Amino acid sequence: MVHVPRIPVGAPREQVIDADSFTENRADIAAKEKLLQQRRADVHNGWGQKYRDRVHKKGKLTARERIEQLIDPNTAPLEVGTFVNDGVKFGPKGLRSPGAGVVTAFGQVEGRWCMIIANDNTVASGSWWPKTPEKIQRAQKMAMRLRLPTIYLVDCSGLFLPEQSKAFPGATGAGHIFKMNSLLSANGVPQLAGVFGDCIAGGGYMPIISDRVYMTEQAYMVIAGAALIKGAKSQNLSSLDIGGPEVHVHQSGCADVRVPDDETLLMCLRREIASLPSSAADYYRAGRGAIDPAFPSHELCGIIPADHREAYDAHQVLARLCDQSLFWEVMPESGDEMICGIGCVGGLYAGFIINRQGLVRDPEHPERPRPGSTLYRAGIAKISAFSRACNSDGIPIIWLQDISGFDIGSEAERQGLLGYGSNLIYTNSTNTVPMFTVLLRKASGAGYYAMSGLPYDPVVQLSTCLSRLSVMEGRTLAIATYNTKLDDDFEIITEDPEERAAIESGMRAVEKRIEADMDPYAAASQMDTDEIVQFAELRTYLAALVEMSYQAIGHRRIKNPRIWTLHDLDVLIQGVR
Repeated sequence: MVHVPRIPVGAPREQVIDADSFTENRADIAAKEKLLQQRRADVHNGWGQKYRDRVHKKGKLTARERIEQLIDPNTAPLEVGTFVNDGVKFGPKGLRSPGAGVVTAFGQVEGRWCMIIANDNTVASGSWWPKTPEKIQRAQKMAMRLRLPTIYLVDCSGLFLPEQSKAFPGATGAGHIFKMNSLLSANGVPQLAGVFGDCIAGGGYMPIISDRVYMTEQAYMVIAGAALIKGAKSQNLSSLDIGGPEVHVHQSGCADVRVPDDETLLMCLRREIASLPSSAADYYRAGRGAIDPAFPSHELCGIIPADHREAYDAHQVLARLCDQSLFWEVMPESGDEMICGIGCVGGLYAGFIINRQGLVRDPEHPERPRPGSTLYRAGIAKISAFSRACNSDGIPIIWLQDISGFDIGSEAERQGLLGYGSNLIYTNSTNTVPMFTVLLRKASGAGYYAMSGLPYDPVVQLSTCLSRLSVMEGRTLAIATYNTKLDDDFEIITEDPEERAAIESGMRAVEKRIEADMDPYAAASQMDTDEIVQFAELRTYLAALVEMSYQAIGHRRIKNPRIWTLHDLDVLIQGVR
């Protein structure tokens, strides 16, 4: 029973797809991923070189320079929320807030994965814009779910006041950040804060609940800044006089240590993280090292077609994500539209659930195959049982979505798909094991929900540049909108030229609008997905997230493979006596 029967899956690229199709797919995706790189660079640029120079003139580092010095050498941060507020402009001047003015990223510090939250001091002095509080809270929630030490690099002049009505009130308003500080503390998650400069109003509250608070000599924490005090109380004081390190380290006790500069503070934060227990990931690897897949991950951008209507072999995706391209497929004889099983990523076990594409077997009508990428009764039951088993065994789950939705029609209703779907939704809603969702291409309708879409609280949801998140496709919605004007073949009924032209124009407009709504940057801008990644980065992100799932100890049951529920499930499904 202890043996986890992973076997080789996949095949060399030459056996999977012809060279011309591979090259065409790769070219289509390369163009989209080049745009992704450009748009990332634009966000990383903040408000530009002028504002970076202004920060450096004060003897300070920018947010991303601080992160670079904080994390371990030869590692890179894995950002989430890069495109929050992408394309949104504020006020009569059309001001932008790249990344909502805050950097949130996973980073390795002294060998331990941490959540890093850093105000971007090149964007309105690190102010909080609309969506900034939500982005910070989302990062805090990720940290709490994975029990990651959380590091705040604070350089924040408070709310961007012209837009305060969109960031101050409401359930996810700025004040909720401090509740999340409290919940992290209550759950025993280490929190460290470095205060590097402005720390006004809400920015002043943000570091206080942290276990350690460091301040540089030019940092200050105040409920109200000098300008406001001068107006309210006619007192001429500097912000350093009001709440600098002399006050908060030596008098109020709201900070612990004062240091001369940014570099020293970052070194101190690294020392604090080093004093925490080390990662448990190697313990759970049990001697298994991280081994690259037998087939390179970068081939994903040629094997997966850019056109969402074209099929591909889902096993080839798993073969390019799992260590050594080894995979244990569970319940392979049922629910052909779904593939689920166990693979290692970075030497650690993870459950994988992926939609099969193309045509699949219909057990009730063997002579009539049916479309994959759709959830039918057996597939729903299969992944629900697998999800519950992984939760019981403490195995993190990776959902690889490329789904058109649920089966529909009279037969689907007679089979009780609503009930089976509800069972799956209940399972995913009550799971406590870390779950991560990837939108490979289609993420449509209730299928998106059922496969642990963002409303069902995966720790992180990633999208590719091909992701299409919507209730239904633009063409389908256009047909539904103009259904009364179309015949059974979806052809326009009227013979009146003017009416026909109006219907055609209306259908094109609906399709165009929906296509724009399905753009992954639109989803990322409004926080409907956490990050857009390149296909070649996908394994890197997943390996890091799986390792984070195993880093902490004592907060969830991780069974050893001898007593996995999955073994029992496998025996029962096979009918072994």
